[in-house]
Amino acid sequence: MPAAFLYAGAAIGVVFAGDLVTVFVFWEVMAVGSTLVLWSNGRSDSYRAAQRYLMVHLLGGVVLFAGVTGHIVQTGDVAFAPMALDSPAHWLVLIGFLVNAGAPPMSAWLPDAYPEASWSGTVFLSAFTTKTAVYALIRGFPGTELLIWVGLFMVFYGIVYALLENDMRRILAYSIVNQVGFMIAGIGIGTEMALNGAAAHAFAHIIYKALLLMSAGSVLMMTQRRKCSELGGLFHTMPLTMVCGTIGALAISAFPLTSGFVSKSMVSQAAADSHLMVVWLLLAAASAGVFLHAGIKFPWFVFFQKDSGLRPPEPPASMQWAMVFFAILCIALGVWPEPLYAMLPYAVNYQPYTGSHVVAQLQLLLFSGLAFFIMLPFLKRTLTITLDSDWLWRVALPKVADALGQKAEKTGGAFSRSAQRWSAAALDSVVVHLGKNARIAGTWSTRSMALWVLVLLIGYLILYYL
Repeated sequence: MPAAFLYAGAAIGVVFAGDLVTVFVFWEVMAVGSTLVLWSNGRSDSYRAAQRYLMVHLLGGVVLFAGVTGHIVQTGDVAFAPMALDSPAHWLVLIGFLVNAGAPPMSAWLPDAYPEASWSGTVFLSAFTTKTAVYALIRGFPGTELLIWVGLFMVFYGIVYALLENDMRRILAYSIVNQVGFMIAGIGIGTEMALNGAAAHAFAHIIYKALLLMSAGSVLMMTQRRKCSELGGLFHTMPLTMVCGTIGALAISAFPLTSGFVSKSMVSQAAADSHLMVVWLLLAAASAGVFLHAGIKFPWFVFFQKDSGLRPPEPPASMQWAMVFFAILCIALGVWPEPLYAMLPYAVNYQPYTGSHVVAQLQLLLFSGLAFFIMLPFLKRTLTITLDSDWLWRVALPKVADALGQKAEKTGGAFSRSAQRWSAAALDSVVVHLGKNARIAGTWSTRSMALWVLVLLIGYLILYYL
């Protein structure tokens, strides 16, 4: 809990920062707090994942620090205000923000680390790092067109890997990347509607993603299993967890009367209003993909499909009440979005519940659901490993380091042997000239010593006067 509160407090510090120096300080504290949340699970896998997580985020912090320093040197201003990509310093600031947002190619840290936290720790992790980065991008780079394509890439990257994944918590981790992609695409569009949509979707996402991870954490706590291929039939003895998880799955899929419907649709509407037809079509296709991997796949393989024979009880009452509370929030925001819209940065003139919008969204979701069950034999999970870019620093980098270490050890050994030979030769030369039988080490007469002292003094006087 202290680690989680340090993490949350640092994220709030970034939000209220008025200057880039304060942003950077709390940015780094947030990295430390989230690493401690991972470590607190107490497992060796969690410790190793936390090391990799910290390595990535400290790298992102160094890039951000370089960008902030360059911005201050260039402009003499530390205020945290919108920036244009007109200098290397601003590019570095953008890259630093995107690392925490889980943008490619540094997105694999998220599914690598988050599933290794405790069943409650992952809930905290899902709420702050990526959403703080989204907030920083809204403040720092609204309307940057590059972010549209970065966001769309994240959307489809998350869908593909989540569909391939067998671990239920890694499925939800990849869906975080997917959902943050919607927000970043909205930031890239940059209109008032799009920025409202990005902010609203970030808020809604914290709630329904926490609900999904609570249900997955409850299953993990009560069964000690994470693989979809080992689960199934849990609705028999965990009906409340199943209902709450399904509500979260419907919310992330933007099903009408849920929070995702009233937030995600604002981004799509902003694309349509800006006449970005290709972007609008890709966002619509991505919405169908979200329903496939998070809306259906997660609850189906965890709570339904085959009967795994597991009969775990419901989690403790405190965890049940937390899930119920968040499930109520998901539905309440979907039915009555006005309180959420009132908190957004710009005035909202948008009505999500129009006949055409509701019908179009239901058609999209129902046909993607039909596709899921038609393709179910191909989506059936097996014990497989999916390689991602984290392979570079999780496997390749240690192997390269070991190879370099062995090479350095061999080189060092050769150098040591050579140095020993040279030192032995030097010692022999010293013995020859200074040993007890050498002329220099012998006894010299007082007369000859006085003569050489006189010679040295005369030489010194000559050099001095010259």
